[in-house]
Amino acid sequence: MIATKDIAPAERARSTSFNEASARTRLELLLDAGSLVEFIGPEQREISPHLKIFDLPEQFDDGIVIGHGRLDGAPVFVAAQEGRFMGGAFGEVHGAKLTGLLRAAREIGTIPVLILFDTGGVRLQEANAGELAIAEIMRAVMEARNAGVKIIGLIGGRSGCYGGGGLIAGCCSALAVSEPGRIAVSGPEVIETNRGVEEFDSRDRALVWRTMGGKHRRLLGAADVFADDTVQDFREAALELIGSIGAFDLDRLKAEQVRLADRLRRFGACEDAIDIWTAEGIAHAEAVPELPADQFIALANRIGRASRDAR
Repeated sequence: MIATKDIAPAERARSTSFNEASARTRLELLLDAGSLVEFIGPEQREISPHLKIFDLPEQFDDGIVIGHGRLDGAPVFVAAQEGRFMGGAFGEVHGAKLTGLLRAAREIGTIPVLILFDTGGVRLQEANAGELAIAEIMRAVMEARNAGVKIIGLIGGRSGCYGGGGLIAGCCSALAVSEPGRIAVSGPEVIETNRGVEEFDSRDRALVWRTMGGKHRRLLGAADVFADDTVQDFREAALELIGSIGAFDLDRLKAEQVRLADRLRRFGACEDAIDIWTAEGIAHAEAVPELPADQFIALANRIGRASRDAR
């Protein structure tokens, strides 16, 4: 049996599931070997001031890893949420670390930021502090982009990208998503609780994935690249997006408005993602969820519905 430490980092990246890996493992394998330098690491014990009140476990990095490293030799700032701690939810310290990273990127102006989303939204236990953190992060993203910083969201974690995370992702320059990744503002359980099971059955996993999952988001143009579920595939997606992002200006915002209006006109009457895929001209649309990654990527490229939106 070969020990993990004896396997080359590139081989580990090709064989490691992005979905199943921890936040630090994702970063260590995504970046050039040995280049990750963490800011405000666990040794500084910057923990949430709120969780103890509710007798909840704390984590010394408050569920997010931030730092800098190199990607194919070039410098990048990075942030990775730990979905296995409170579902990657945003709290005061968690949010402040990401906000600070984005503000640093804005001041430098030339170093891209990679955000590895893995979150169910805001911690209910931190309520207003968590909501404020989302607002501050969104402002920091837009200020950094306005300063010329490219901000890439990578979505493939267990918790998906829900709530405030979905809003922040929509502010990014570009997004890469895998099949396990889901993107939405309201999660399945939230929709069912507020609108009833007749509106959305959160236990219907096939419905959840074809409504919020990576394949659907890519076909809609809401994600720019579809990646297979390995860290190496996300590394390649990040490099592709960094190299292809255009300017952030008024014309891009206007294009977003046109794209959204067109999407509503074309698909507003559709009741299911399969109806949308059929309207896109995809033969045997019901088979899309079963397509292997390489076949789906070829399909998405053939459809050619590239994102033209404000990200």
